[in-house]
Amino acid sequence: MTDRRLWSYKEIAAHIKVQPDTVRSYRKHGLLPPPDHVESGKPFWYADTVRAWVASRPGNRGRDRH
Repeated sequence: MTDRRLWSYKEIAAHIKVQPDTVRSYRKHGLLPPPDHVESGKPFWYADTVRAWVASRPGNRGRDRH
């Protein structure tokens, strides 16, 4: 099933256990995928986009394979 909920910096930060400013920094440095939606100048990403990005991040390989 596809998760089409839109996540802001805050939801992404909670998902990866960092501060929202860290997520903003990731975007500023090109480490975050392009937003799926922009509303009133604010970027949003689909939950599935974020999960795919997290799974492909360096250092995350094998982390969930217990």
